[in-house]
Order: sequence, then C-alpha cells, then structure tokens
Amino acid sequence: MAFTLEERQQLNIHGLLPPCILSQDVQVLRVLVNFERQTSDLDRYILLMGLQDRNEKLFYRVLTSDIERFMPIVYTPTVGLACQQYGLAFRRPRGLFITIHDRGHIATMLKSWPEDVIRAIVVTDGERILGLGDLGCYGMGIPVGKLALYTACGGMKPQECLPVMLDVGTDNEELLKDPLYIGLRHKRVRGQAYDDLLSEFMQAVTSRYGMNCLIQFEDFANANAFRLLDKYRNQYCTFNDDIQGTASVAVAGLLAALRITESKLSDHKILFQGAGEAALGIANLIIMAMEKEGMPKDEAIKKIWMVDSKGLIVKGRSTLTAEKKRFAHQHEEMKNLEDIVKNIRPTALIGVAAIGGAFTKQIIQDMASFNKRPIIFALSNPTSKAECSAEHCYQLSEGRGIFASGSPFDPVTLPDGHTFYPGQGNNAYVFPGVALGVVACGLRHIDEEIFLTTAEVIAQEVSEKHLEEGRLYPPLVTIRDVSLKIAVKIAEQAYSSNTATVYPEPKDKEAFIRSHIYSTDYDSFVTDSYTWPEEATKILTGKL
Repeated sequence: MAFTLEERQQLNIHGLLPPCILSQDVQVLRVLVNFERQTSDLDRYILLMGLQDRNEKLFYRVLTSDIERFMPIVYTPTVGLACQQYGLAFRRPRGLFITIHDRGHIATMLKSWPEDVIRAIVVTDGERILGLGDLGCYGMGIPVGKLALYTACGGMKPQECLPVMLDVGTDNEELLKDPLYIGLRHKRVRGQAYDDLLSEFMQAVTSRYGMNCLIQFEDFANANAFRLLDKYRNQYCTFNDDIQGTASVAVAGLLAALRITESKLSDHKILFQGAGEAALGIANLIIMAMEKEGMPKDEAIKKIWMVDSKGLIVKGRSTLTAEKKRFAHQHEEMKNLEDIVKNIRPTALIGVAAIGGAFTKQIIQDMASFNKRPIIFALSNPTSKAECSAEHCYQLSEGRGIFASGSPFDPVTLPDGHTFYPGQGNNAYVFPGVALGVVACGLRHIDEEIFLTTAEVIAQEVSEKHLEEGRLYPPLVTIRDVSLKIAVKIAEQAYSSNTATVYPEPKDKEAFIRSHIYSTDYDSFVTDSYTWPEEATKILTGKL
C-alpha cells in the first residue's frame, strides 16, 4: 500500500492494489491498532513475528517507534512464553536449523542461506533457555529475538544477521511427547560428537563469512558455556551473552549505584544467589573493575561470595567446579540464604539463580538493617523467576533499596508519595552496541575490556535525575543512542590498540558508525525501465 503510482505502474501491479497510497507512518498506526486488539502477549508476539515475515522495514519501524512498549513482547519476558509454545506459535521458519545428524554437511547448509554477506550470528542449542531450562528446538525463539534487537536497538542490518539453532536433541520429556514439537525427538547427544558439531560449525561459518563474522553464543548450559567460551574466544570473533553480556549490564548497574552510595566498588561486599554463568561472569567483571580502581586481584576476589543449590560456596566443600573454587572462602558451611545474608552482611545482593521469591521479607529487611542504601538486584528472567519484585524491595527497605531487575517492573509509589522507576538490567543495553562496534571496525577477537568499557558507557548515560527516580539504567527510549556511544567507544579503542581490521582509519568515528546503521525507510522501486512481472510477484510476497 506504500507503493507510489509510478512504482505500481513500473512494477505492473497497478490495479492489483487498492487505489489509496498509505505512508509508512499510517501503516505503523494500523499495526498498533491490530496490536491493541490482541488479547494476550503471546498473540501480540505472533502478530509481530508475522509482520517481520511480511514486511521487515515496517516491523523495525514499529519496534523503534516505541521500543519500551515492544521490547517486552519480542524479548523478555514474552519470548520465554513464546519459546515454551513455539510449536503453537510457529508460522514460518526463520534462521538456520542445523542438527547433530548434519555433521559433515554444515558448509553446504550455509550455502543454502540466501544472503552471501553475514556479519553477525546468534547461535543456541536450546539447553538453558532463560530460567526455563531445556526447550530444545523451541529455543530458536531466542536467537530470532536477540537479532531483532540487534537491529531495533543497535541498527545492525537484518539481512546481515543469521539466527542458528544447533539441534542435538532434548532431555525434556514433555517436548519429546509433544505432537507439535519441531525438533529432533531423541535425548541430547553429548561428548565428542557434540564437540565435533560445534567445531565444524565454527569453521564452516568463518570459512563462508570470514573471520570477522561475530558469533554470539546464547543459552548454552553451564557445562558447555564456559568451556566453549574458553575454547573459542581467542580463535574466533565470539562472546557468550549469558556470561559476558549479563556481566556488563550488571556491572553498569553497580557503577550507577556507586553514585548513590558515594563509594567505590572495592568498598563493597557482594553476595550472589546463584553461581552459574551469569554469577561467575558478573563476578569476574567486578574483579576487573576493582582492579581498575587499584585493588589487587586477590583482595578483590575476597569481596565476592556465592551461594549455589547446595549452599554457601566455601573452602573444603566437595564437588566444586574450577570456576566456583575461585570464590570459595574460609567459612563454615551454610545452606539457608536468610542465615547466610545475616552472617556475611553483604552491601550488595545479586540474584541470578532463577528462583522466584528467593529474596524473602526477612532478607530484604536484614539488608536494610545493616546498610544505609542496600543494593538489591533481582536479575533472573522471566518475571516469574525474579528473586523479588520492585514493590517488595522498595516497601520493605523503606525506600532505601537500590533495585534493578532482569525483567520489567511497573513504577512503585510509596505511602510518602515518592515514586520509583525500577531499572531493568537488560542485556539489550549491551549486545546491540557491542555488535555494531565490533562489526563496523572488523575486530577478530572480543576481549573482556570491551564489556567493562560498555558497562562504563551505560552507567555514564544515567543522569542524576534518573538516579533520584530509582533508575540505574538509561530509559529504554534512549537505547539506540546508548548503543551508538558504545559502538563509537569500541571503535576508538580498536583503532588505538591496532586491533581493528577495517582501514583506512575513519577520522570521524561517530559518522563512520552511523554509516553502518540500518534505515527503516522504504527503498524506491522506480527504475529507468519496466521490470518483469515476476519481480512484482516477489515484492508482493515479501521475497525481494
């Protein structure tokens, strides 16, 4: 309906469309009206995914028109529900489905993808989707949603992004019995066969798309996430969002909180509820930040305590992984979180174990009793897995709690009339900007310094007014500006450290980054000569 009369005539589609010509803004309005008519968030998700299939430019125009409104639908928390019901929501395949049985043929499968230039890939094996566990092939919703935010929040060109599902089976019995399940119907394949699949995939991707192709690992189980990151981080342009992206956004929240507490990060004692990918990633980045303040690494490690499913991590406790042993301190074994909080007396409490309600009334009151401004981060997704609600935190701490969450919460007004706007520690503040910067200057490897730099940029974008309102992150409406600033900072560091591979070095880094940003405006189809009718058919069916 947005084709001009001249375009309709040249494309031989005049008369095949109603005579009215609608602007893209009116089309956005029509989508919004239909969006509001839906009765559930899952239906809204399906509506937007259908739009993405039909009209990509309009889809991203809608998302960027009100990112705060649409992000909870295409990303957390609704994407979790969509993944659980992916068989029901499935309309049209997006991305590449590679199975364990495709070993030896991955390079050929990549050639079947219609785009020759791919600069960013998000890949999952579906074993640890959000806080929902093993969803197998249904986990494809995560790479699709992540890459939608690459474009909506960072400006990456969608045709240069590729979602990938590595289907090695699932251990989820419900899915194996689900008649709508779209993946392999057998238990997960592990061991050498799994490693061979990953190795072939990484080699095939870089062989086809180049060593500069960014590969983001998403929602792999703990046992594989750290191992694969360590294995590939110095060979390829790769990062793990659950470990490094979560770390960056959490540390950004802590850096912003320091402006409220008027202290240094090294002054704090931090207790984690959880000791998986997110907790260990955040802890390692905190150590790097403390070192930057001048604290020795050994002293920084002593500032961090962790609680896993078996209780407080202490020296001498059996069956600790190498990653957990680093944070095992001399202390008696304890299992109850309330008792641990009373004993350790942390200044900051961070929840990343996906145990809903883990921060009880007693815990929050205790945190408020021995801290003037207790820092309480309930970062687990989706909302049902949050350790506490924003309302719970603010009310029980008498408005002194410094709160952030992984999922969005509504503003909270206390009896004294003070309204708090809880900050959402959303990884979307991190990975779109990181991807934009890394891809633009052609980095071959992504080191930890990039994620600390990203955290610092995000924290700097939080104004004093935001802090007074309880926000530890910039408003989501500014997320594209934040992503741009992250990308520019990454480019500046890449060229100063000679790690960039795109030359000559641009004099104006911001203009250089902006030149890579995707435009949601429609392209003109007016040509000097008439086009073939079959081309018009492709346009109408969304294939051109």
